[in-house]
Amino acid sequence: MTDIDAKTQTELEAAAYRRLVAHLRGRTDVQNIDMMNLAGFCRNCLANWYQDAAKERGLELSKDEAREIVYGEPYKTWQSKHQLDAGADKLKAFAANRPKDH
Repeated sequence: MTDIDAKTQTELEAAAYRRLVAHLRGRTDVQNIDMMNLAGFCRNCLANWYQDAAKERGLELSKDEAREIVYGEPYKTWQSKHQLDAGADKLKAFAANRPKDH
């Protein structure tokens, strides 16, 4: 692998994160529970990680503010427009596979 300095690495990681968030904003058909069941993380996890990173740097960011950064709109608005009922099979899979930090 090419040697990458720390500044460039941070810039590349930030660009990849922004692309992931843009992709998820465009894929409102993909439900968070499906992401959790398949990958073990979802949009809310990204928002939590963002909030944690802010806190590590001494910045106060509420859960709602972090979620709005990831969702591109208030979470409640996104939920009302895009979130579907999960169904018993998805909820059962989530309960069985839920990461311990959730």
